[in-house]
Amino acid sequence: MSALDDPTDANLAPSIADAPTGVSDHLIAAGAFSEGERNAVYRAIETRRDVRDQFRSDPLPEDLVRRLLQAAHSAPSVGFMQPWNFILIRQPETRERVWQAFHQANEEACAMFEGDRRAQYQRLKLEGIRKAPLSICITCDTTRGGPVVLGRTHNPATDVYSTVCAVQNLWLAARAEGVGVGWVSIFHEEAIKTILGIPEHVKIVAWLCVGYVDELYDMPELSVKGWRDRLPLDRLIFEECWQDGEEP
Repeated sequence: MSALDDPTDANLAPSIADAPTGVSDHLIAAGAFSEGERNAVYRAIETRRDVRDQFRSDPLPEDLVRRLLQAAHSAPSVGFMQPWNFILIRQPETRERVWQAFHQANEEACAMFEGDRRAQYQRLKLEGIRKAPLSICITCDTTRGGPVVLGRTHNPATDVYSTVCAVQNLWLAARAEGVGVGWVSIFHEEAIKTILGIPEHVKIVAWLCVGYVDELYDMPELSVKGWRDRLPLDRLIFEECWQDGEEP
């Protein structure tokens, strides 16, 4: 007996009649942007930088911060879960406590490198937490949307992937606004959770230092300072299946 033959299953199965009315009213033209608009999008992508030390101290206007957060909130998410929250940290006392947690983890990270690599690591300036006027802790609520989320049933990590999309949206919007962003990832998550009172089921995805900058590097800072170069794109593209070869 098929689902259509079984009256119980038929009552549960969606039908055309169950579909929301007026859906077609929300469809808009999907044409390409103008050349100028396309150039602006690609410029933001190509000139976005991870700012570590060049922040100005003057505060960001509230309407600008709101635009950045709206851009982040416009990101795609699995099952329209929207698992993100944005904790805005401006108080120097809180940022100093976070910097101390970062400093401890950074010392541990430094010890993992050896020789010249360790010396090179020590020369990298990572002062955004103290220097940027605004920090944004972006989190992922793993329970939002309930126990079963459309699209997340077989890959629960997609909630974190979705939150990373929000991070990237904010970062690109900031570049368009002339605002620098630095992503701090060197800390013990539990230390930051304790400082900010974040619940156990909520994950920290990104700590972003945000502020005006007067200059940006014309290429990634880690490339400028000899840490690592951008890989050639052609080495990263495979057709139809995985291809063994030289490790990038």
